[in-house]
Parts: sequence; C-alpha cells; structure tokens
Amino acid sequence: MPVSVVLILGSGPNVVTCRAWPRGPFDRIVAINNAWAVRPDWDDLIHPDDFPPERMPIDVTRDQRIIRAADYVPLQNKFGGFVYAGGTMAFTAAYWALAALQPSVIAVLGCDMVYAGTRGTHFYGTGTADPLRKDVTLRSLEAKSARLMALAARQNCAMVNLSTGPSRLLFPRSTPTAAAKARPLVMHGRFMTDALAREETLGYYVPSGKYWKEEDRFDPAEIDALDALWLKAIPALQTMP
Repeated sequence: MPVSVVLILGSGPNVVTCRAWPRGPFDRIVAINNAWAVRPDWDDLIHPDDFPPERMPIDVTRDQRIIRAADYVPLQNKFGGFVYAGGTMAFTAAYWALAALQPSVIAVLGCDMVYAGTRGTHFYGTGTADPLRKDVTLRSLEAKSARLMALAARQNCAMVNLSTGPSRLLFPRSTPTAAAKARPLVMHGRFMTDALAREETLGYYVPSGKYWKEEDRFDPAEIDALDALWLKAIPALQTMP
C-alpha cells in the first residue's frame, strides 16, 4: 500500500498534543527515541545504538518495527551522509523515511529543537538536547532543515511542521487534516545545484555515520558557507536577482 503521509514524532513538550489526533490522516507514524510512549499506534521506532535499553517499549506488536543504526545509516548516506544532513535524530528519521517509505508528505511534531529553559525540554521532563552540544554538523539547524526540504522536494515529497510554537525548522506549518494536501516548494535550482556540487568537492562523507571520529578534517567555515547556499535555495528566504 503506497505511503502518502508520514508523521514523525520527536520528544519536544508539544508532541503530547497528538494523543487526541485520529489516526486517519497518517499512513505511517515514526517515533524517535522515547516518543513511542506518546501513543501506542506507532509503526516505526527509530533510535541510535546508545539509546538506553530500559527506555525501550516492552510490548511490540508484529506490525511495529525497530529501526537502528544498521538500518538508517546506509539510507541516510544516500542523501549525502550525516555531516551535510545534520547529526540529530529528527533529521535522520526524516531522511530514513524519504528513502525507506518514499512518502508524498512528511509531517513532524515535537522536533522544533527550541530549548528556552532547563526544565521541561522534553515531553517526559528534562532530557539531553542534541542541538545544544558542540557538534560541527549542528552549526545551523535552519540550514539543515532547508537542505532536507530541498532534497525531499526533489523526490516530490513535501515537508511540513505540525507544531504551533517557535521552531528552528523552516518547514511550512500545517495541521493534521491539511497535511495530505501539502505540495513540495519549488526550490531555487541554481543554489541547490551549487550546494550539492560544493558537498561533492568538500568530500565530508563518513560511510560509517560516526562523523565525530573524523571531525578534525571538517572545516567549520566551509560548512557555514555550504549552509548559506542551502538557505538561499528556499524561495521564502531568498529573492532571486
């Protein structure tokens, strides 16, 4: 059965709003890390290899899948790898969904990556906020979301954000009932082409996905320049001359 709309659930405090949503608008629900606990009808749980075993669900149905690094690393590599795509599970989940499910719409909730205080950073209380750690791949979360949106559009997939609060993501806002009607933005092809060519030239590619082991060979200034190109590829952020 073709997948039309994928819902990706992160661990932001607002993810609990989806508990009351009907399942109908979504063909597949992908939970990141602890988000499996938000609602029981998730289809895929995606987590890194260091996710604590005690936080895993106890009862998993035969129709539910656990997606680990061995599953998602090869698929994210098809989209350029972790250095270019951004080292957060939110971006990883989206790239995995693009490759594995090939949907027409990916809607996200609880993935805004905004941490205003030290309490209540996650729906279950206080957790480790990935984007706040020192990481060369996270210099511009906005640019990484622009890249994801551009590559999804090239695959005829729209990215939307179902959150109503502040967000570091640049995806257009939508609602559960309207998400299926979303259409990919038309990107500025010149900047997208330049960005992809620059990635190829830089060669910041780590097949294992463990980019932190090779971080010394990545130039932050080059990544900043690359991020600037991806931001220019989004029509709402750039006026063509």
